[in-house]
Amino acid sequence: MPPITLHAPRRAYLAALTVCCALGALALLPALARAQAGAPSPTIVLVHGAWDKPAGWDGVAARLRAAGYPVATPDNPLRSLSGDAAAIARFLHGVPGPIVLVGHSYGGMVITNAALNNPRVKALVYIAAFAPDKGETALGLIARSPGSLLPLALVPAPFIGRDHRVGVNTTINPLLFPTVFAQDAPSRAARAMAVTQHPATLASGAGRSGIPAWRTIPSWYMVARNDRIIPAAVERFMAQRAHATTVEIASSHAAQVAHPAEVADLVLAAARATS
Repeated sequence: MPPITLHAPRRAYLAALTVCCALGALALLPALARAQAGAPSPTIVLVHGAWDKPAGWDGVAARLRAAGYPVATPDNPLRSLSGDAAAIARFLHGVPGPIVLVGHSYGGMVITNAALNNPRVKALVYIAAFAPDKGETALGLIARSPGSLLPLALVPAPFIGRDHRVGVNTTINPLLFPTVFAQDAPSRAARAMAVTQHPATLASGAGRSGIPAWRTIPSWYMVARNDRIIPAAVERFMAQRAHATTVEIASSHAAQVAHPAEVADLVLAAARATS
């Protein structure tokens, strides 16, 4: 039988296949190293903010899971800062192993308080989020610099709570939501967010923060330069104060929806730095 000769196209195909396999193996090396060292990958917990829902993280969560990390997206009640932080803290206690805790918007208020004294939280990541110091409120931080359109867009709705006290729910006017909250997000996504808002109480925005976890936990921060909810100047101030590793992107407040790849990259950087 005559010797088999590989034609040039087949040789090129096999060479390309070999390179792809080698690159794939290299990509797995960090995970294999963690496994051999007995160091589990951290669970990434994504906490949404006011007028949003866990589904707002879908694009980011998919990318994090594709990178090999377990991801959780708990519901943030948006009732009061103390109650919301307690709810997320309880959730964290049920998460095994190390945690990277991520907050968007008001979710930053929550993670700052929920992570306190939890040694398994290895990193805090703020995405266009509040990173308060003790005694500060979300509404007070917004007022530090001009530029927020939130006061013009809020729609209050009084309600009577279980304790028979009158409270105030707030939403963003659905007609204004795409322009105020998500001006660079895909139009269909922005419209869907506008009509499926999770109301936030006025009390949650006025709740005073406790001792911030960012004093003892390494932090990362994404500044959204075109944010119309939290002025970018306020975001920079909070990031600098927290000594956070900071990136800036040209984004609306809804960075996790408009720019999920960039958000995922920052979260992955935090996860890898603390693994």
